[in-house]
Amino acid sequence: MEIPSFAALLLDRETKASERPGDHKDELRLWLRLLTCSTLIETEIRNRLREEFRTTLPRFDLMAQLDKSVVGMTVGEVSQRLMVSNGNVTAVVAGLVAEGLVDKRPAPQDRRVQILTLTAQGRKSFKAMAERHESWIAELFAGLDQPERAQLFRLLGETKASLHRAIAGRLQGGADEAAKGDAR
Repeated sequence: MEIPSFAALLLDRETKASERPGDHKDELRLWLRLLTCSTLIETEIRNRLREEFRTTLPRFDLMAQLDKSVVGMTVGEVSQRLMVSNGNVTAVVAGLVAEGLVDKRPAPQDRRVQILTLTAQGRKSFKAMAERHESWIAELFAGLDQPERAQLFRLLGETKASLHRAIAGRLQGGADEAAKGDAR
């Protein structure tokens, strides 16, 4: 008996939720659909990176950040862009350095800070992965025609803006409450 993957369980949960529209608000169903889509895409990209390049998504993401930089980046800069801890970045960097894909050198202004750059081999390796990654993404979205992709992109942009407004409102509300508490 095969154990279903996490993505399959999410898809099943999302499908069951959509079959009972009276049980959930539209917003909850939408969130589950977004989560399912995101998880399915990420799981498939992770699998393809592992199968074709024997690498992981965190390694790919770190190399992508370094590929964008001409002068290199510190561990702190990479962790900030990837929204992970310095410790997570350090562990990934160690493997990439050991494989000769990333170079780590002290910063001229502060020798305690390490500057990370892709080596020539790292740039070549990342280029091959990035080209395949782009084709995988195109393949995963091939079921949508160009107008549908444009509409989805626009709607997701509006969704992102709505999320930012809601989060800012919550944070502002918390600041207003703190200010009221200080005034008392």
